[in-house]
Amino acid sequence: MKTTIVILSVFILIVGLIPVIKKDYWVFRVFDYPRFQKLILCLIILVLWLLLGFNDFGKLDYILFVGVVLMAIFQIYQIYPFTMFSQKMVVNSETGSDFPAITVMVINVYQDNKDYQKALNLIQTQNPDILLLVETDRNWAKEMSVLKKSHPNFIEIPQDNTYGMLFYSKLRILEHEVLHLIDREVPSIQALVELDSGDNVKIFAIHPKPPVPNENPKSTDRDAEILLVGKKVKDYDKPTLVIGDLNDVGWSYTNELFLKISGLLDPRRGRGMFNTFHAKYFFLRWPLDHIFVSKQFTLDSLKIHENIGSDHFPISAKFSLKPKNNNENYESDKEDEDTADEKIENGKSGKS
Repeated sequence: MKTTIVILSVFILIVGLIPVIKKDYWVFRVFDYPRFQKLILCLIILVLWLLLGFNDFGKLDYILFVGVVLMAIFQIYQIYPFTMFSQKMVVNSETGSDFPAITVMVINVYQDNKDYQKALNLIQTQNPDILLLVETDRNWAKEMSVLKKSHPNFIEIPQDNTYGMLFYSKLRILEHEVLHLIDREVPSIQALVELDSGDNVKIFAIHPKPPVPNENPKSTDRDAEILLVGKKVKDYDKPTLVIGDLNDVGWSYTNELFLKISGLLDPRRGRGMFNTFHAKYFFLRWPLDHIFVSKQFTLDSLKIHENIGSDHFPISAKFSLKPKNNNENYESDKEDEDTADEKIENGKSGKS
């Protein structure tokens, strides 16, 4: 038993420290995701050490035990901003306020999922102002065409490579552009919509490639696309949403940098993780789908919805547009700006 505990201790210390190494290879970045799982494993290992007792502890045993204690504390520190005990990054909307509001839903449908009606039922029940569906091919575009009755403004980019997008809006789309920021096979959408109040909101919809060994072994492209959008948001400096499956968790180094560069806010912070992936494995879940907002918004609600047959859960939120509020956003410094510029340049040039 002791040998097993030693092996587990060494393992958790390695996988806990690997993400600290800021390399773009997937083997470093993939361990950004399971922070809560790493904390649980740390606690299990500590219980096993305690059950073993301290009588037969050698010097290495004490080092490993203390190392796992410190790793557990480190994971708690990293998870804390995504708990209800932390300060809310986006403040709650005032009850009964009449500020202009916008509801948004993001669904990674999983391209091979054929349960179209289940997705439609959820969408029609929730009836969001803005709907983004990703991983949508021509079959999904055809089956979702009924939404054009309730959402007459739309942008459709069906693709067979799992990077298709369908954007439906009840709100008027004043202007839009389909972009290919880093990869010509991966589209993104930039749209300006008009609220019923007459206020304008810019929306960026993105779905960058994940760092996985069989498709894209580095996070270079993903990081560059996320940060490039962050730069665009910062230059705009008006009510903005960034939505989509970012293939990155909210607590990663890249997402932290994105918030600093863009000035956007994460409504999860101070409320919970709101995990959207993986829908089929309860022990492997983390937040991959995001709705980021600029400082002019307050939060009415944030929800994870029932599974629609995808490997992702849908996520939706309602925001009120109240420019004068108590939101506190991150600020970037020169080092942050230089790091972001370097990552963007590496993505554009195909470097790691």
